[in-house]
Amino acid sequence: MNKPQAFDLASEAIRLPYTHKVAAFCNTFCCEDADLDDFFTNVAPYYDSELLGKTYAWVMASNPRHIIGMVTLANDSVKLKLISSSALNRLQRGVINSKRGINFPAVLIGRLGVSSEDREHGKNIGSQIIDFIKDWFRSSENKTGCRFIVVDAYNNERTIHFYVKNGFKLLYKTEEEERNFLAIKADEPLQTRFMFFDLKRK
Repeated sequence: MNKPQAFDLASEAIRLPYTHKVAAFCNTFCCEDADLDDFFTNVAPYYDSELLGKTYAWVMASNPRHIIGMVTLANDSVKLKLISSSALNRLQRGVINSKRGINFPAVLIGRLGVSSEDREHGKNIGSQIIDFIKDWFRSSENKTGCRFIVVDAYNNERTIHFYVKNGFKLLYKTEEEERNFLAIKADEPLQTRFMFFDLKRK
């Protein structure tokens, strides 16, 4: 029995800027995460029109109404004065000394979601979207300097594992370190973990 061929995002899907027009044409996106579903359905098109973030949808080439994955990107920077000294050392490894001590340009993954229907089939769509972002911001198509990809990842084992698997690192080694530096009280939940990917590293 032959194994099913791996799904290839580049050849089997089409990337579209997620505008009001595209949202009206496509079926409602569902990744079974209430926060993400609400954002992509009700907020993302307005982020685009207000220049707050750019959302892209990947639709099936064979069924352009079906969205298999979405991501919202925005300009950001890693502000060094807001980082503890131990975390700063981890971030600056690989950056030439003469360029240290500045704020580093970054692209923020504001939201990332994969259709629950397609996620169940093991197509690795989320990882392929991450790979696209990495290649895009390393290529000549990138119109601005960008050293890091950053994300405030949901603080749960599944999400953290996904980003680690895709080469991201936690800026703060422990929740306690991150909580202390952000002045989050011990009895308050740490909702997200700040993670980064250095585009100069493979």
